[in-house]
Amino acid sequence: MFVCICYHVREREVRAVIQDGARTEEEVGDACGAGTGCGSCLDRICELIKEESADTRLPMVA
Repeated sequence: MFVCICYHVREREVRAVIQDGARTEEEVGDACGAGTGCGSCLDRICELIKEESADTRLPMVA
């Protein structure tokens, strides 16, 4: 499933970027482009960051 339609970024790619250390929407965008177009996917990216952080017990950055 696509998270970012503008740049054709799939959920699995966003999750991989988060697992590799991205902790903010900006860091995800820098790594894969998601969220850097129209911005309509930023809420979903934030949800994925929270899910992955909870799953792996990684610290959240405020």
